Amino acid sequence: MAYRKTEKVRQRLAARREDIIAAARALAATHGMDAVQIAPVAERAGIAAGTVYRYFPSKTALVEALVEAVAQNEIAAMRAAADGAPGPLSGLAAAIVTFAARARRQRRLIWALTAEPVDAEVDRARLAFRKALAGEIEYRLKGDHGGEVAPRFAAPAVLGALLEGLIGPLAPDQGSAKDREVVQMLALLTLRGLGIADARARGLVVQAPWPAVDPDPAGP
Repeated sequence: MAYRKTEKVRQRLAARREDIIAAARALAATHGMDAVQIAPVAERAGIAAGTVYRYFPSKTALVEALVEAVAQNEIAAMRAAADGAPGPLSGLAAAIVTFAARARRQRRLIWALTAEPVDAEVDRARLAFRKALAGEIEYRLKGDHGGEVAPRFAAPAVLGALLEGLIGPLAPDQGSAKDREVVQMLALLTLRGLGIADARARGLVVQAPWPAVDPDPAGP
């Protein structure tokens, strides 16, 4: 008779998997993607390296799981903000501000998952994160927002502008006193670029909810 896992065993295995991903996330947020290796992740999670391999047979598999977990969190936050807005245009602004604010506060992690120089295999694994973000922005652009852009082409451009301005090498230094200003100015810039009238764009940015998010454990 085949062994069937009990619900308690399944929960324990799922919790262990989440612990491993959390350890990988903490290392990426503190030291960058190069730190996401099986042995350091195992040490961070307080388990043996062999245990990590039972869940993730390679570093690439671990990176893929990390990307999926972070993408789910960020997309969920964007959707919650947009769905709580009174209309498509304010929903678009809320999604942009939410992503921008969260990316700014998690600058090291988002850099590791989008732009940090890595080998080709890891870069392919983390491409899903950028695709998911661009897809959510494209979805919001398909609403009746009064602009004159093609969502499929505009979404990657919006994402690229936000990432470069928020977390790229040329972005302003991180600091709580200026983070809100940086986020609001970039959100306003993207809305203007989408063809939304300036006065209306300003109002949407100011009214957009400011999300709460834990910052990186270490600076950029």
